[in-house]
Amino acid sequence: MNSATNSGRALPWALVTPALGWTLLFFVLPFLAMALSSLTAHDGGGFTLSNYSQFFNNPAYWQAMVNSLQVTAIVTLISVLLAYPFAWILAEQVPARWQRLALMLAVLPFWTSYVVRSYSWLLVLAQNGVINRALTGSGLFAEPVQLANTRLATIIGFVHFFVMLLTLTIFANLKQLSPSYRKAAADLGAGPVRTFLHVVLPLTMPGIMVGAFLTFVLCIGDYITPQILGGNNELLMPQLVMMQIGRRGDFPLASALSIILMAVVTIAYLACARWLKIERA
Repeated sequence: MNSATNSGRALPWALVTPALGWTLLFFVLPFLAMALSSLTAHDGGGFTLSNYSQFFNNPAYWQAMVNSLQVTAIVTLISVLLAYPFAWILAEQVPARWQRLALMLAVLPFWTSYVVRSYSWLLVLAQNGVINRALTGSGLFAEPVQLANTRLATIIGFVHFFVMLLTLTIFANLKQLSPSYRKAAADLGAGPVRTFLHVVLPLTMPGIMVGAFLTFVLCIGDYITPQILGGNNELLMPQLVMMQIGRRGDFPLASALSIILMAVVTIAYLACARWLKIERA
């Protein structure tokens, strides 16, 4: 009896041990190494907090964080506003037998390489790109508009990359929503607008928040898109971290900046998790 009980208790641990080992090897240990590196001096001295104090005392570093938060907030907001109607159309207007095909066609362009899509947008937004040719050809502008190598280009690229991620999370939430909620609201005299605002939207808010948080995490830590589309004209936190590694070889400061960026993401997660907990209650 005891051997059977012990084997029953050991089985879950045996199943979860590979995942725990993988997490320990490829996340916990690298994170601890980065945290220890952030507490060392660039010249190889002892432990110090100077790397963190540099961030708080250098206005350029603060501005990089502000730029990252601004771009991320704008991208997340625009992506939500575009993704929700798209998800609604897929879930409510497209017949059930065509929904899988519609989802596949919507996701198909995102199978292209991330770098290739960034350079494709760079060509579209260039001085002689499709948009500028259309604007000058229609007579709206006499000269090409500076679109590439700007914050606007970075935001456009980010929105294109992440709007489908939000669409999928919202679509999944809409499909799980029982039609009885809307029927009950209609029986109580609520119109379509009130039903959406007071029933559908609150019940689908977890899907919105999950997609928004994933967009926040991926956007604030992205290096490729701002580098290609932004033309390195605006300093964001990923560029600041890579600058310390590539130009200065200052791995302790780069580690400290990375830890600070992870702290911001953690704060965002805690805020979203607490909000979702209240909604579910």
